[in-house]
Amino acid sequence: MFARVSAAVLAFAVLLPAQHPVPPPTLLPGTRLLAGGGKLPPAVFTRFLERAGATNGRVVLIPTASETADSAESRAALLQRWQQDHPGPTYTVLHTRDRAEADREDFTAPLRAATGVWLGGGAQERLAAAYLGTRVERELQALLARGGVVAGTSAGTAIQTRTMIQEGMDPPVMATGFDLVPFAISDQHFLKRQRLPRLLRALAMHRGHFGLGIDEGTAVEVHGRTLTVLGASKALLVLAAAGSWPERVVTLAAGEQQDLVAWQRAAVARLGPAWPPAQVAEPAVPHGAVLLHGGGALGPDTTARFLALAGGAKAVVVAVPSAAPTSERRTDPMLAALRAAGATVRELDAAAPAEVTAALLAQLDTATGVWFGGGRQWRLCDAFDGTGLVEGLRAVLGRGGVVGGTSAGATILGDLLVRGDPIGNTAMWCEGYQRGFALVPGVAVDQHFVVRERLRDLQGLLGTFPQFLGLGLDEGAAVVVRGHELEVLGSGKVAVLARGVVADGEARAAAAASREPVWLGPGARWDLRQAAGR
Repeated sequence: MFARVSAAVLAFAVLLPAQHPVPPPTLLPGTRLLAGGGKLPPAVFTRFLERAGATNGRVVLIPTASETADSAESRAALLQRWQQDHPGPTYTVLHTRDRAEADREDFTAPLRAATGVWLGGGAQERLAAAYLGTRVERELQALLARGGVVAGTSAGTAIQTRTMIQEGMDPPVMATGFDLVPFAISDQHFLKRQRLPRLLRALAMHRGHFGLGIDEGTAVEVHGRTLTVLGASKALLVLAAAGSWPERVVTLAAGEQQDLVAWQRAAVARLGPAWPPAQVAEPAVPHGAVLLHGGGALGPDTTARFLALAGGAKAVVVAVPSAAPTSERRTDPMLAALRAAGATVRELDAAAPAEVTAALLAQLDTATGVWFGGGRQWRLCDAFDGTGLVEGLRAVLGRGGVVGGTSAGATILGDLLVRGDPIGNTAMWCEGYQRGFALVPGVAVDQHFVVRERLRDLQGLLGTFPQFLGLGLDEGAAVVVRGHELEVLGSGKVAVLARGVVADGEARAAAAASREPVWLGPGARWDLRQAAGR
């Protein structure tokens, strides 16, 4: 039953479109606050000082971007203004234009004691000229690493990205800043000075970056991996057109959030060809079997079928629980049933590619089955993209084994990734998390389908991507896919939404909206290739 991987399986794997290498998930330490200049509202300063330790804070003010910073009177006035407007923390002003002084240990001592730093406005090239590559820059990174906050406005925002807009409009003059927000290019006074064309030009010149445009009176907080907008106006997240990738601009008001890693991944993905292509692989599992469960209770026939497909009591199953953080995991009934039947169960758990060692992946070499638990599918992308996991899963199938999953663990085994946005599970598609493991190619898999009334969601998604077949699995329902045949297990319903015709605009959306599902009950079979019931 478990033969060697055939040449046909290897050829099939080659046909699947490869993902461009993506950056590893980044949980940035500390907090960055990037303000767009102009008169900032109290909410921005309140958040900065909260992150800096409130009345226990030790704040360093760096006015070097200003041409008046060399004046002792100007520096004294700055210090007095902060002490009067925001009493409580201890404030220190730090300034030099001498790079040798910026490298001295005694000069940078206030930064080693600081809980927060505020980079004032002016000209960002002055900050770069004085501090780039010096001990000051290194101490800013050290401050973030110990949980502090680095904030800035106008020039103090521009300097926070390694690829920095220094000046100019068409074309912008680019320079090098601090690498506090990886893969980003920031711009300020954004709507007030109509700088979207400038940012798009900068992004076109430096592919693999996303843009962060912040208007006056507004700030963006980067904490962990979450971007949050504060203040009176708006911030824009921008991806420039690249090849067949379209331009993308998302406007955020105060309180709205986005995921940093998703935008980093989206920016890097645009270095490669657009995905998905107009034509995708036929939905089929040529060797072995894939079992997809829609969440909720696992029926006895579902657990029995997975066990049988994995080899019965002699099964060697690798469990992958990484879709849920450790603190949220519960006992998985599938794994309990497997152990009760005498099967061997091992665990392959990771949160990032660096944790996916050769020893972990070697467990797949003798596996007859793999089971993915529930949670959020984007965590599986964070953990395993760029590793050898998917190749190992295909090898398990090539030996005649089974790969299965429940809820998010089922969705990830499809091709077009449904509900991959880390901010929440209502958005059907996220450009940074756009592709699953494609063990069932050409398919978009949604779960908890009837219970959570998700039909319109899937129809809308397929209106945008009509080249995919849609599978909606209700709680308690499961399907086994072998070859082109789908068989329904469990107690719930399964919706099949056939592929549509790739068209443009309203015609495409209308075609998807009118695409009614075929509902399948327990025991039903469906030919995915012929789109006809048996």
